[in-house]
Amino acid sequence: MNIKTNTVIACIDGSGLSEAVCDYAAWISQRVNAPLKLLHTIDHHPETAAITDLSGNIGEDSCDYLLEDIIRIEQQHSTLRLQQGKVLLQAAKERVMQNGIADPIISPRHGNLVESLIEVEDSIRMLVIGLRGKVHDNQPGQIGAKLESIIRSLHKPILVVNEAFKSPQRIMLAYDGSNAAEKAVDMVASSPLYKGLICHLVCVSKDEATSQKLLEAASDKITQAGGIDLITQKLTGKTDQALCDYQSEHSIDMTLMGAYSHTRLHDMLLGSFTAKMLLSTRKPLLLLR
Repeated sequence: MNIKTNTVIACIDGSGLSEAVCDYAAWISQRVNAPLKLLHTIDHHPETAAITDLSGNIGEDSCDYLLEDIIRIEQQHSTLRLQQGKVLLQAAKERVMQNGIADPIISPRHGNLVESLIEVEDSIRMLVIGLRGKVHDNQPGQIGAKLESIIRSLHKPILVVNEAFKSPQRIMLAYDGSNAAEKAVDMVASSPLYKGLICHLVCVSKDEATSQKLLEAASDKITQAGGIDLITQKLTGKTDQALCDYQSEHSIDMTLMGAYSHTRLHDMLLGSFTAKMLLSTRKPLLLLR
């Protein structure tokens, strides 16, 4: 096993979804026989800028005392963040070990989460992260502040967790013929993660003939791989609503789809389909680019 290219990474921040992130990451790690890394970043934000900008309005001696206080307080904050990170990672380690992971990797890192993930991207087999972090913990209508940047920056599978863990039995693959959708089909066909599951392969289109053609090509690949019960379905209507309705009606446990296939300008003008799905779905969403 090549740990450098085959690691499941769980992002831990102490939010309400952290336990579910641990549980899903442990489930994935065991099914694909890959090591599990628990990652927590300590972002040392510069907290002095707003105050030091006032230095021109106070005396030089007062400014020196103020800066000394700021430095001392920031050092205390850094120490507390380090201690908190150790506690969070230890709790996460104990939880995944209870779920059957014998030797999880603990990875405290300093710096920005997005930058930290980009640095280790080559080692990621799958990233597991909560829909919201601590900042938006009690705001169910919000997406985590850094989640969009992470999805746009990484070219690895990302499982976005939005509920307590439930061992997936039925998955839905939203297929539209795009490169990301083809990648999802290849993953479902080849990965041990999905063996023994029921896969609903769905296509949303106004053109029934196009849907049928797309579904036939994708279903052949999954069927030939074996080990998966496949159901195909053509859907019509607004894509995000049609997928979420189907998900609810058929008790889908996890949805797979491509992410952010349009340009940023397109998303600004028309709204991002990925963002709509992240907000609308009530089940974990596995995104591929």
